[in-house]
Amino acid sequence: MSVHLVYITTGDAEEAREIGSELVMRHLAACVNIIDKMESIYWWDGRLETSSEAVLLAKTSEDRLDQLIATARQLHSYDCPCIVALKSEKGNEEFFDWVKSYTSK
Repeated sequence: MSVHLVYITTGDAEEAREIGSELVMRHLAACVNIIDKMESIYWWDGRLETSSEAVLLAKTSEDRLDQLIATARQLHSYDCPCIVALKSEKGNEEFFDWVKSYTSK
């Protein structure tokens, strides 16, 4: 079995909470973590930008991944949000089972 860790950057912790709460309430993620006050440096519209963002980490199963990505994209305030899924095949199997049980409802 595998679990996907989905890395999403947001404008602030409040947006991360709103998106994260929806993902968990809809059983698209078993849980999310929010890391506030991350500094980002990036290119946007031909200019070098710096901003403070929050990171949302969502844990989900393979069968909910596409719907989680679509929902996060729909709820997100950015034109081009960073949503990156990383597949994990190794880890605590008990945790993997827990993720699967809460994303299969």
